[in-house]
Amino acid sequence: MEHPVTAIYDANILYPAPLRDMFIRLAQRGLVRARWTAAIHDEWMRSVLKDNPALSRSRLARTRSLMDAAVRDCLVTGFEHAIESLSLPDPDDRHVLAAAIQAKAGVIITFNLKDFPRRMLAGYHIEVKHPDDFLLSLLDTDPHPVCAVLKLQRNSLRNPPKTVEELLSTLESQGLVQAVTRLRQFRKLL
Repeated sequence: MEHPVTAIYDANILYPAPLRDMFIRLAQRGLVRARWTAAIHDEWMRSVLKDNPALSRSRLARTRSLMDAAVRDCLVTGFEHAIESLSLPDPDDRHVLAAAIQAKAGVIITFNLKDFPRRMLAGYHIEVKHPDDFLLSLLDTDPHPVCAVLKLQRNSLRNPPKTVEELLSTLESQGLVQAVTRLRQFRKLL
């Protein structure tokens, strides 16, 4: 896979916050052209509110606005007409594939690989990647920019601050097991 690739970020990598922060910073660094939709926003926001009912919608709306401002040209529109014509194991995921087609994305990054069978995406020249595998591909290309992203992320954490190992452990607990194993080799850069 060539980098930077245009990637649709599925809702499950935009929540939890540390994962979202890292993937947005990867886009800001130019390591990926990140794209998402208002429907993807709605999906991750519903999940946050379900798990944290004390959070306010206005706080999440602010996060949404900050995300859209942080990544240039991130919002995909004009894909809705294609949703009904697509077939996936979970019909509720068709909007993600429709957005990927509209954005001419090379990859959908998601934890739900089974919901996007490779054979169904192949005709659109779209891959599906687990976020761990995607991060590994970036590390294989050049680990230094990825390490710089994580260093920025760690340095931005103030309440509470985190050590390198605490940040890596957080990302590992969120499913980035192989990538974190590799990143530990570059601990001094983080």
